[in-house]
Amino acid sequence: MPSNKSRRIPVSEQIYQSLRARIVRLVLQPGESLNRQQIAEGYRVSQSPVRDAFLRLEQEGLIEIFPQSRTIVTPIDIHHARETQFLRLGLELEICRTLAAKRDPSLLAQSEQILLRQRQALDINDLERFASLDFEFHLSLCDAVGHAALWHLISDRSGHIDRLRQLNLPDPGKPATILNCHSQILDGIRAGNLGATEAAVREHLSGTLQAVRQIMALHPGYF
Repeated sequence: MPSNKSRRIPVSEQIYQSLRARIVRLVLQPGESLNRQQIAEGYRVSQSPVRDAFLRLEQEGLIEIFPQSRTIVTPIDIHHARETQFLRLGLELEICRTLAAKRDPSLLAQSEQILLRQRQALDINDLERFASLDFEFHLSLCDAVGHAALWHLISDRSGHIDRLRQLNLPDPGKPATILNCHSQILDGIRAGNLGATEAAVREHLSGTLQAVRQIMALHPGYF
């Protein structure tokens, strides 16, 4: 049941966020059935807010509802992942260009702290925390120039690419590569080097999709 503290958030939103997080983290896997009645009972609510959450997840392509039958988690859609990544690349290139042009170190303070915490998470092999901080790192760059809402707009539609990254993250060397790219992005911004900054962003955001064939070969049941 949602806590008293979170009651300010509509119940349907809480259920949506909870189910979406479980799908993105692959706790709920492709092909797995979701029972609306059981979920409603688990939250001790009516089925109405669960239905609303299901409709939002279906709009994002994360579940498929078969009327009067069943609801299942969808496979990872590579085409959808590529489209979302295209949007994200355009946004983040412009964000980083803006930051590099400003050359204001104070705008990077939050991002630098997040990068430090990411290194600490990797030191203890806490990949779940590492992945959460990766999200925060990119959000902090957008927030630094007042465009956090745009980041959320794209990230709300990024369930397929995020699941793909979840499969890719445990690969040997992947977390270290992410940290290196984050460092290069910040270094390029601090130096006002637009070329280096753009190259680091492109390298970082292209990594998972470049490895998509290997990921699919290792995890065929997710596609």
